Amino acid sequence: MSAASGALVTAIRVDLRRLHDGWMGLVFPRQLIASHNVLGRWRPNTPRDRVLFWSWFVLGAPLVGLLYPFVLLGFATRFYAGKIDNTAARLGLLGVIIVPIIVWGALSAVAFIRLSAEGFVAVVAAAVVATASAGLAYGFARVGGRGTTVLLAYPFAMNAIFLPPVVAALYSPVVARMVLPGSYQLAIWILDNMLHVYGINEFLRAQYTLEGAAYAAMWFGIAVPIGWLLGALVTLANVVRPKRSQSNRRDMAAD
Repeated sequence: MSAASGALVTAIRVDLRRLHDGWMGLVFPRQLIASHNVLGRWRPNTPRDRVLFWSWFVLGAPLVGLLYPFVLLGFATRFYAGKIDNTAARLGLLGVIIVPIIVWGALSAVAFIRLSAEGFVAVVAAAVVATASAGLAYGFARVGGRGTTVLLAYPFAMNAIFLPPVVAALYSPVVARMVLPGSYQLAIWILDNMLHVYGINEFLRAQYTLEGAAYAAMWFGIAVPIGWLLGALVTLANVVRPKRSQSNRRDMAAD
């Protein structure tokens, strides 16, 4: 086995161990405490505690194996989110707002010259949505706290990606022909597969019609849970393999 392969296997073992320790920590105390901590790990002393402890231990093994691919996805998401966050930090709030304004402003100028009035309005509407979403994502990420970042920053970041073409489609027939049919087919798939429980799909079909602003509402509804999912994956990755600064702070606290 090469040195690289050996390092990879070791890293996976450490990840799985930490993930399983986190599982054990849901029920039993002091499972994630650093090994040099004075108290050390909690261990069962009574027969009843030992049965519960090892039953929970065995139950967690296959669940950790199933969860680990999501941890890997969390590592990838954290890496790219970190790149974006570092760029945003260098730019600051003003830069995060100005850069989209410059980019979308250039696109709007081209649209004004080369497209119809509807096309120009579509680009401007998309620009407003993209810039506002990017600014809100930055602001909530800087407020502090993992909860605020996951619940608000990630969803608005997803909205900055998903909503602009949909909003543009509401104003431009040309863009609509490219965006809305695919959105309609996606809505059908979601209703027939993901929301085919407790009559949710039937209720939505009876109460709402997918036209106009409903397309934007649909994509907002998609972007928010995707943002939550990505935020949760990054949180999971931080638990399993903390960033160096987080790990150093944890070791200092343990000392």
